[in-house]
Amino acid sequence: QVKLVESGGGLVRTGGSLRLSCTVSGLNEGQFPMGWFRHIPGNEREGISCINAGGDRTVYDDSVKGRFTISRDNARNTVYLQMDNLKPEDTAMYYCAAGRVFTGRGCERDHYPDWGQGTQVAVSS
Repeated sequence: QVKLVESGGGLVRTGGSLRLSCTVSGLNEGQFPMGWFRHIPGNEREGISCINAGGDRTVYDDSVKGRFTISRDNARNTVYLQMDNLKPEDTAMYYCAAGRVFTGRGCERDHYPDWGQGTQVAVSS
């Protein structure tokens, strides 16, 4: 059974930082692309950053480019999202997902069938 568990969310002030972690069990995480998505109520769940299985290719949505960094430690079956210079509009539920296809063009939801339960990030102004 595939299980993804996110951690690291919380409340920070504008300009602050958080580091999200996602630990995967039930599959060899090192063989799959991984992605971070977020959901703001009233909006579609959006892909914000993805990384290929080898960890040498990444994709970022324009809204987070230059502020967020995705990385992975395949030995620990864990993927990370370092979030710096946080803004109130980053407030959302953040999810990690295990994918099957890495296109290098974006984080397409249809390519990510396995999901965690999410961790809440709130940024105060």
